[in-house]
Amino acid sequence: MDKIVNKTVSKKDLEDMGFLPYQAVDIIRQAKYYMVQQGYPYYNNKRLGRVPSHAVENIIGVSLEEGDVNV
Repeated sequence: MDKIVNKTVSKKDLEDMGFLPYQAVDIIRQAKYYMVQQGYPYYNNKRLGRVPSHAVENIIGVSLEEGDVNV
């Protein structure tokens, strides 16, 4: 299957997938930390709320594919 068209994920997207609000915020926070560790200092920003889907996939351990997720 093709990867999702939207290559970024927000808190609302995660909540739509079934995560609780606190869980969604925590996943975004962890994904931002992951991106900073990968050498992208852009994600070291408190106001930034969208992260690449591959970072979220790395955190939750599940592939975000178009058939599985309505992002």
